[in-house]
Amino acid sequence: MNRLADETSPYLLQHADNPVDWWPWSPEAFAAARERGVPVLLSVGYSSCHWCHVMAHESFEDELSAAYMNEHFVNIKVDREERPDIDAVYMEAVQAATGQGGWPMTVFLNAEAEPFYFGTYFPPEPRHGMPSFTQVLEGVRAAWVGRPEEVAEVARRIVGDLAGRKLDYGKAGLPGAEVPGQALLRLTREYDEAHGGFGGAPKFPPSMVIEFLLRHHARTGAEGALEMAERTCEAMARGGIYDQLGGGFARYAVDREWVVPHFEKMLYDNALLCRAYAHLWRTTGSALARRVALETADFMVRELRTREGGFASALDADSEDPATGEHVEGAYYAWTPAQLIEVLGAADGEFAAALFGVTEEGTFEHGTSVLQLPAGGPAADDDRVAGIKARLLAARAQRPAPGRDDKVVAAWNGLAVAALAECGAYFDRPDLVERATEAADLLVRVHMDGRARLARTSKDGTVGVNAGVLEDYGDVAEGFLALAAVTGEGVWLEFAGFLVDLVLDRFTAEDGSLYDTAHDAEQLIRRPQDPTDSAAPSGWTAAAGALLSYAAHTGSEAHRTAAERALGVVGALGPRAPRFIGQGLAVVEALLDGPREVAVAGHPEDPATAALHRAALLGAAPGAVVAAGLPGKADGSVGEFPLLAGRTLVGDLPTAYVCRHFVCALPTTDPAELADQLATARP
Repeated sequence: MNRLADETSPYLLQHADNPVDWWPWSPEAFAAARERGVPVLLSVGYSSCHWCHVMAHESFEDELSAAYMNEHFVNIKVDREERPDIDAVYMEAVQAATGQGGWPMTVFLNAEAEPFYFGTYFPPEPRHGMPSFTQVLEGVRAAWVGRPEEVAEVARRIVGDLAGRKLDYGKAGLPGAEVPGQALLRLTREYDEAHGGFGGAPKFPPSMVIEFLLRHHARTGAEGALEMAERTCEAMARGGIYDQLGGGFARYAVDREWVVPHFEKMLYDNALLCRAYAHLWRTTGSALARRVALETADFMVRELRTREGGFASALDADSEDPATGEHVEGAYYAWTPAQLIEVLGAADGEFAAALFGVTEEGTFEHGTSVLQLPAGGPAADDDRVAGIKARLLAARAQRPAPGRDDKVVAAWNGLAVAALAECGAYFDRPDLVERATEAADLLVRVHMDGRARLARTSKDGTVGVNAGVLEDYGDVAEGFLALAAVTGEGVWLEFAGFLVDLVLDRFTAEDGSLYDTAHDAEQLIRRPQDPTDSAAPSGWTAAAGALLSYAAHTGSEAHRTAAERALGVVGALGPRAPRFIGQGLAVVEALLDGPREVAVAGHPEDPATAALHRAALLGAAPGAVVAAGLPGKADGSVGEFPLLAGRTLVGDLPTAYVCRHFVCALPTTDPAELADQLATARP
């Protein structure tokens, strides 16, 4: 019996009609394996994963494969986005055993959830040196029945190896200025001079590294850091990884030139990149950065926003090809020259082909091309390009659209809140601030319980059953802090405080390291603890950043100390693997700069207050915190923002105060002077 029909995960519901007798992850599933004396087949994926769909169609929808699975295994399906803790534990085992990982992930376990055989995608027939899925099933079954002692020993050894993998990060101590300097040197060696970004194919958007580079430039004036960030952002924005018609970024490029994407669009990528491009504009004034930040923000609102005000997780990579009726990757996004001419007419169609790099040979598959914006393309006025884009976008909207994963993930919505709030403030788009506020409100109303504990997901306004993990607390707190800075509403600082307090109480080890799951969470074979970034910031360093910002707002020594202790890991990993701890390096830049504390005292309706507030938000000092609101009373009493306590007006004019390292600059009523106080590259 397939037991997925009542699940809320769109990914699990995609498998509810499989002939496989799927279970969701549950104690009952393992009890059934124990009672039947059979192993567990654990399959982990997510709804927008192309190869997850391929394996499902080839094997999980196949009656013969399903019958064998049902007879000899208890089969468990897990959505990695709902249960990142399960995914992390078994992915660590897969990578340790095979040297690689990815999704779909296929792991065979005993009834105690201990793994003994691993893999990712398995084809229906032997291919490219891979065994077929049927061969794997038969081999695992044969070992389970014929060599049980060997299977038990393998499981014991793997669990023992995982238990011994504790990161000894503390010896590095609190990172000093030499750590980001060494990290920058390593990044320089790994930088792709020809195409931007880091490393070879496949090439992923280095969102957290870009933030580090921008902050490092702000603190030190290092032009090399800014150049790497700027050239990488331009290369991505001109490449096929960026949707030249509708805005927003695909998950990654399969090549080093950013030409052909893996087409799924994830909320976390777009939130992170929207903010990165906004920060690049703040630093350089780049028109391209402004355009991409706004187009990406508009994409999130237009295509990912849910009825309840949150943001859906992803758009699928696959969609129906109208010519064949089959679901194929990229069908929604790719074009031929003939299709452009059909929509635009001969003159504009030929112009668009030259503008977007669409060729007769094609840059993708079957003679189709992914739209790019190659440098050196034909000159054109903005109105003509805008008209062409609008007509192509309208034509594309008539194609079968990719599916959408409608679940709302707390962490990723926290990232979206921060990005939309800042874009709205920078670019005078109050509608974006409103969308950020509505998403934050959903997180409070639906995801947060009476003890301020977060649920990982919701769908259609109904909260999911899985507890939030560390990245949820860190990213949602970051979103609330950004929203507090933009809106001047201290309630968001208060909500952030609830969350960072829970980080201290429920996720922090005695040595100051952070766990990905709470002390009272479900006990897996290993309690996950990973400080390195993946597609999004690690929970560890996201929480460290939120702790540091909250401490700057409130003066809390406990939160500051917790942030500093957590950042010891950056001293250990930053110089050796900066591409995988960019968020931690960005937080270290904030720590080294102070971070600066900016209080803007004045009536919110006064244009002079608004001018000071805008100058504060546009300051690029790394990790600066901003509090804006009515002036504090002369007795120093605290209102909505502790930073406003005792901050009186100078000459009855709105006044800004900038402090860092326990030293304050002279209060100012002049936005230009405030901008100077927040200027970059100061010792």
